[in-house]
Amino acid sequence: MRAFIFPGQGSQSVGMGAALADASRTAKDVFDEVDEALGQNLFRLMREGPDEELRLTENAQPAIMAHSIAVLRTLGVQLADVANFVAGHSLGEYSALCAAGSFDLPTTARLLKLRGHAMQQAVPIGEGAMAALLGADLALAKKIAEVAAQGEVCTVANDNDPSQVVISGHKGAIDRAIAIAKEMGAKRALPLPVSAPFHCPLMQPAAEAMRDALSYVVVEAPAVPLYANVTAQPETDPDTIRNQLLEQVTGMVRWRESVSNMFDAGVHEFVELGGKVLGPMVRRIAPDAKVTSVVSIEDIEALAKEI
Repeated sequence: MRAFIFPGQGSQSVGMGAALADASRTAKDVFDEVDEALGQNLFRLMREGPDEELRLTENAQPAIMAHSIAVLRTLGVQLADVANFVAGHSLGEYSALCAAGSFDLPTTARLLKLRGHAMQQAVPIGEGAMAALLGADLALAKKIAEVAAQGEVCTVANDNDPSQVVISGHKGAIDRAIAIAKEMGAKRALPLPVSAPFHCPLMQPAAEAMRDALSYVVVEAPAVPLYANVTAQPETDPDTIRNQLLEQVTGMVRWRESVSNMFDAGVHEFVELGGKVLGPMVRRIAPDAKVTSVVSIEDIEALAKEI
């Protein structure tokens, strides 16, 4: 069985999608449709930068989704014919749902623009932070976060793979976690260059903004089941998916479990669309799985021959 997986924030870079749009009218149409939906020349920003503007959460989120969907549509397949499941890392869950037909492309773009803006506004700049704990599993990361909290928010945001867990919360607590991580058993602790503390209780204002936005949106049943970030289990019920998207704003991204559960369910091929971030994680979680990252027109043509 095969799963199509979709990257999250951090996979953006200036120039993304430019060569693909030059090579594929289908890809260019995707970028044009997103620009029209947002009333913004997002693709010019993707193509030309500047990097600091592309990295803004409200731009990065729809840009990464647009790139993934452009790759998928250029591939020119019916999703259900070539994939058994979809999954996405954080914002990538919206890309996965768009790919599976739960949301149309303009709706997905607008939701992610709003999500990015709401997440950025939820915590004043400088008050929150995130850090990657390398050489730490989930149990150790939870212990480090608990010791560092000292009355502030400090919690696991992303359980990415067996050797990388990301924590999120108040800046003071994250600084304390970085200081004690090594002596508690982690190999390294690195502050992440993000402007807000994602996937922690400080994001509750953003969750409320998304609750309002999603209440006006029709969620269709996906063409194939979605492995949800917050449960690491397959889901097809539209109302459940809507609620999981709300929980996801403040909840932990259970990526390691999602991949492990898919592998145990018989998924032995993972195809990452629009990035090369998730592939290495999958290899560390399920070393026996086949992993393909598809970004360029050459990657797309090679995958088309296989499937």
